[in-house]
Amino acid sequence: MMRSLYSGVAGLRTHQTKMDVIGNNISNVNTTAYKASSIVFSELMSQTTQKASGPNAQMGTGGTNARQIGLGVRSGAININITGQGSSQSTGNPFDIMINGENFFVVNNGLENFFTRDGSFYVDGAGNLAMTSTGYNVMGWQVDEETGGIKQDTVSALRIMSAVNMTYPPEATTLANFSGILDKNNKDVTSAKGKSVNLNFFDALGYSYTAKFVFKQSGDVNEYSLELDKILDSTGKEVVSGEAAKALFGDQNLTQYKEGKIAFGADYAWNGTKLEMGNPKVAVADVAALLNADGSWKAGDEEVPDPADPAKTVTVSEQLEAIAKAYGYEGSVQDFFAQIYKEPDPAVHAGATAGADYTMESMLKKLGGAAGVATDVPSLSDLIAPGDTIDTAGRIFNGVKINFDGKKGNFAGVNGQPTASTAMLNLSALNGANGIGEAFEDIKIDFSQTSMYDNKGTSTIGADKGGVDDEDGLGTGRRLGDMIGVSIQQDGMIYAAYDNGMTRLLGQIATASFANASGLEKKGDNLYSATLNSGEFDGIGTDITANGGSMSTGQLEMSNVDLSAEFTEMITTQRGFQANSRIITVSDTLLEELTNLKR
Repeated sequence: MMRSLYSGVAGLRTHQTKMDVIGNNISNVNTTAYKASSIVFSELMSQTTQKASGPNAQMGTGGTNARQIGLGVRSGAININITGQGSSQSTGNPFDIMINGENFFVVNNGLENFFTRDGSFYVDGAGNLAMTSTGYNVMGWQVDEETGGIKQDTVSALRIMSAVNMTYPPEATTLANFSGILDKNNKDVTSAKGKSVNLNFFDALGYSYTAKFVFKQSGDVNEYSLELDKILDSTGKEVVSGEAAKALFGDQNLTQYKEGKIAFGADYAWNGTKLEMGNPKVAVADVAALLNADGSWKAGDEEVPDPADPAKTVTVSEQLEAIAKAYGYEGSVQDFFAQIYKEPDPAVHAGATAGADYTMESMLKKLGGAAGVATDVPSLSDLIAPGDTIDTAGRIFNGVKINFDGKKGNFAGVNGQPTASTAMLNLSALNGANGIGEAFEDIKIDFSQTSMYDNKGTSTIGADKGGVDDEDGLGTGRRLGDMIGVSIQQDGMIYAAYDNGMTRLLGQIATASFANASGLEKKGDNLYSATLNSGEFDGIGTDITANGGSMSTGQLEMSNVDLSAEFTEMITTQRGFQANSRIITVSDTLLEELTNLKR
């Protein structure tokens, strides 16, 4: 039998295998991250009819080469262009990821790890990042609870949509700052009511509150007082106000000396503990009805009988406002209370101490017969006759004094101390009081960014949460945050964004690299498994940036099949197949001639 017949058959078979490889490449031209294969031919074997001989000097003959007849061709190797980068395809899906470089994603079916370049992922019903085609979990590294960073340990499934990750916990505000210009010509600053400045803050449960402060100018033009007037919750309801609010901020009972005047209206008069007005006189307030047994004021919203009509009721706040109005301090009860009367001569008021400071509040309480008021305090009804005016020496307030440099206008300290720049809002004192709650934390307030300049009579001073120039937001506080998005960085880090402005690291996508990636074994579904020739996976993986690689989100890697090259290979394969078939037909013709020798 002619050897060429078998050579032709081997050629047909080998070219058919090559055609199979080409066909598979073309069929996967649009398969995500498919890597093209190529085949290498090698000769099958050769039959030696005469071995080679060397030169013979004695005989004077030269050497001869071996005589060998080849017996065909076979497939030498099928190689995968596994390191060839495919083109990128934009999808806009944040969970579609393309690897730039030679690394592989690690996925797991619950039993073993596989490797893939197919980055078409989604979040399954359990919150795990998974392959869209197989549902296999994408593996990566988890966040270390102690450090908050990534702990590169044995890879595990990345559960990015767990119940814990869907929200970001609230945090109480612990730092705040005042900044801006306080213009001494600003009418709000110089008025009895003062300039209001609001500070919004959070408690530890994420509830928001507003602390309302009041700036007022002291006797010294370079000094201003700052008091806490009240605290409101998010619905506008008062949490604390009045003296209880003032006691939460700064130093207690600071004296601010600024000469002022108090004028008692001509149509007013005192009848015992009752304030009367008009002609004929009608009772408008009863001090005795506003006091508790211990001498303190009743709650502002508490109802008391209306002195003008006992069948009706009015609030304590309304009664105190009426009294302040009679003395020219309408709308500013606390400022009226804090005004200081300095006794010039004990002969004026029996029992009073010469040179002593008395507040309007203490004298009003004395008029109402409050318990606990010092015996030398004169009654407010004895101080000034209707239609008269008296001078005041200043006022007592609870808060802090903000000092400025009179030459430069910059901040110059707190309470006269040049090195001090902060004051404490002692909110923890509210915890557990009157059912307010137990989630408040003290807030340290910084005033170093304030200044006193001419700003055309306009003050720009304001308050904000957080420390001065604090880019990390430490101490700012926050409400409970809901997840609004997930982003994947170039290094595979997965971050969640929340509607309270916070972000959280959820994990990092791990990758695998192999010494011989071509040695990986295909498992279908765009998956590979490690073999003895590829190198083993250590279970931990590598950071993609370690090899200079990166990840691109919203993109997928396309197949690296080159159609022009495949069609060219198809042509040469077809011709090779045709040529080998001719070997068989010609060999058959020769055999036919041989059999025809005997007719």
